[in-house]
Amino acid sequence: MNLATLVIEAAQRTPHAIAVVGPDAQLSYTQLDEQAARLATALANAGVVASDRVALWLPKSARAVVAMQATLRLGAVYVPIDPESPPARACKIIADCTARCLVIDEHRASPLSGESATSVAVVRASDPAHTQAHTQARALPPVDLHPEQLAYILYTSGSTGTPKGVALSHRAALAFVSWAHAALAAAPSDHFSSHAPFHFDLSVLDLYVAFMAGARVCLIPAGLAYAPAQLVAFIRKHAITIWYSVPSALIMMMDHGGLLELESPPSRIVFAGEPFPIKHLRRLREQFSAVRLLNFYGPTETNVCTYHEVLTIDPARATPVPIGRACCADEAWAINADGEVAKPGETGELMVRGPTVMTGYWGRPPLGTHPYATGDIVRVLEDGVYEYVGRRDHMVKVRGMRIEIGEVEAALLEHPAINQVAVIVAGVALEARLVAFVCGPQRVSLLALKRHCAERLPRYMQVDEVRNLDQLPRTGNGKIDRKRLLESTKSQDKAHH
Repeated sequence: MNLATLVIEAAQRTPHAIAVVGPDAQLSYTQLDEQAARLATALANAGVVASDRVALWLPKSARAVVAMQATLRLGAVYVPIDPESPPARACKIIADCTARCLVIDEHRASPLSGESATSVAVVRASDPAHTQAHTQARALPPVDLHPEQLAYILYTSGSTGTPKGVALSHRAALAFVSWAHAALAAAPSDHFSSHAPFHFDLSVLDLYVAFMAGARVCLIPAGLAYAPAQLVAFIRKHAITIWYSVPSALIMMMDHGGLLELESPPSRIVFAGEPFPIKHLRRLREQFSAVRLLNFYGPTETNVCTYHEVLTIDPARATPVPIGRACCADEAWAINADGEVAKPGETGELMVRGPTVMTGYWGRPPLGTHPYATGDIVRVLEDGVYEYVGRRDHMVKVRGMRIEIGEVEAALLEHPAINQVAVIVAGVALEARLVAFVCGPQRVSLLALKRHCAERLPRYMQVDEVRNLDQLPRTGNGKIDRKRLLESTKSQDKAHH
């Protein structure tokens, strides 16, 4: 079994069942199977063979799902690129993974130029020449596909200014998908929402657990991702039974979309990507007493490696619920400041080893049997349960999207009027925003920085505020005093209120 055979097997069991409902098309399992085979033929004709990387620069759509399946059928590796990324960043990713082929739709111009324009084949996702083509035998999934072969590469923000490719094998993906399928008791009658963009790891559950169950996945268009009233209307329209998103989306839906007034809410609500503020989670638990609420935890590098089902919430609890205990046959433990395994009551960095962990970062040595250090500080509770405490580095999350401060700062430093820069996150949950403190020969406006960043960073990584300083505050050892910068934003926020 691999990620491509899930659709083939579902098409054999229930050929007329709906597989994907997208903004562009609705496909049955048979239609998804046939379209994936045809596009696989076109990719093979463009020179794609097993283990090649195929970059997908497509809007969130049924045809993007077809492109993923087509790539997998050749034993190749799909690399989804944020469709909102500027061409320069798309080119960085295409170059970094040495893609053999780029799949785009008819409305998007290829970002490739120079040598890459001749070395990387470009295939249009909805080209009539291949959508009408006859399926060829070589479009079928390789029968000897090894579990350790890569299935996809997800690019995350990189601290050096260059995006970093997390390489996941079929083995790693299926270890998580199989566990989640059982944990959620997914069935053919389920309707999954797909809130996360395809370059975000939450989307793996939406697609492949649905396909394993022979269920329906309903793609939420990118433009609706943070439109609370439309999201609640989407749940009603599509009779969603399994919802998966970052907590901030659920909070918006509760506050501004009427989520808590739903007469038929999803029977399972899963959240991940950031801590769920307890006062908001308590409202959800109290209103939907019959709904299963599950907190999934895991960086992109591990898929999901711990989970906690929220049954009841202590009225006195003031902190987020635990991230729970290890799952998917993974091992998890914490290493304290002394380099020893943390005991109950102690804190330490969470380490993970097991079947869901990535092969490694693309272009770097494989992880092998080494554990993955998550960078997350946890508190060890009794019976192997963990509570999230915070991060040990400058990786942050804004609305659940993973951002390396270093990449944002590297982009800002390319501006000719900036000599020094420090970026912090001010506020929490829905109020979280990126604030840039900049120094240079002349003052720079927020509008100018937004224009500058639009050419280098995806929208979710662009700064929300800019503050011009003569110099950045420093700690005693010469490091930027980010704590003082954060305190200054809090003081200014209070003054405005």
